[in-house]
Amino acid sequence: MMPRDRVAAIGCLLLLASMVATGCTAPSPRHSPSAASPTVGASVPASDTAWWRASPDVATLATGLAAPWSVVPLEGGGALISQRDDGTVRELTGDGRLRTVGAVPGVVSGGESGLHGLALLDTDGSTMLYAYFGSADDNRVVRMPLRGAAGSYELGEPDVVLDGIPKAANHDGGRIAFGPDGYLYVTTGDAGRPQAAQERDALGGKILRMTPDGDPAPGNPWSTRVWSMGHRNVQGIAWTADGTMWASEFGQNTWDELNRIEPGANYGWPVVEGVAQRDEYVDPVAQWPTSEASPSGLAAVGATLFLASLRGERLWQVDTAEGAATGEPVAAFVGEFGRLRDVVAVPDRSLWVLTNNTDGRGEPGPTDDLLLRVQLTPSP
Repeated sequence: MMPRDRVAAIGCLLLLASMVATGCTAPSPRHSPSAASPTVGASVPASDTAWWRASPDVATLATGLAAPWSVVPLEGGGALISQRDDGTVRELTGDGRLRTVGAVPGVVSGGESGLHGLALLDTDGSTMLYAYFGSADDNRVVRMPLRGAAGSYELGEPDVVLDGIPKAANHDGGRIAFGPDGYLYVTTGDAGRPQAAQERDALGGKILRMTPDGDPAPGNPWSTRVWSMGHRNVQGIAWTADGTMWASEFGQNTWDELNRIEPGANYGWPVVEGVAQRDEYVDPVAQWPTSEASPSGLAAVGATLFLASLRGERLWQVDTAEGAATGEPVAAFVGEFGRLRDVVAVPDRSLWVLTNNTDGRGEPGPTDDLLLRVQLTPSP
């Protein structure tokens, strides 16, 4: 990660964000359980207005992971996990074994780059695994047939969905998820070129919205793949049960952000960071000093968002109502498990959380990362 001047903790600032209707009508996939998948979150029996909290009931599901980045729950209780630095996809089987499914061809890791987000899509009786990764020259999204059965999955040959996304040693974005509209959402970083975030036709510093084949999705604001712009480095996206889209975003020197995502909106980077109260940019719904967050994965259950924090080493819990944050964000597990990379909601009313303590800066380290299960309870 690029060195950043960190400020002392000064608390969380919340602002209201306006409501917007996207009007998307494409059919949803049967399941698309990526780190921020609305399908997984919607499977949890929670109403649009229900709020939730992480309980102290934490179990370890897997150990010995090396720089894991994304976890995808599977039907039947297993999961697929991406490992950033070696480019492998690991399978946690239903009986608790950890095995290697395969290496994604073409992954070239270094710094923050490597194998990032995963998402699944079932179509016509087959299952495709989508993956975002850094190649020798760019970041790209590919899809591969997921062959076999639970406990013996294998990867088929990759097909490029989108290439040409700018790559650098840092700010590579990397989260992918199928939204409730059935389209593929992809987050990209500015790749060390901040002004790209303000260039509407550039792929860097954006959230993209595409068909499963990689074409611009119908209804996009500029008839391109770009859904929103002015982002520095989004690494988490999620939809609350009311359909509202949210994103967690790395700041630079001062503020990390939670944003409500609106089509065609500009979130200000690099002109502004955090709340600016300028009409041409959308302010974050919540912001944190960078020492308290450095956010990555994002999950939603009911009307509560769960934000995994790297440098902050905690799980932020943000309740929402009518498209805005309500009350103060609540931190859980501060310093208990180290850096938290990803969080997903699963149907048994729990969260699965990936730690990321293996290296943190792209350096070799022990395989000491975990997949944790966190039980949820209704918020009082």
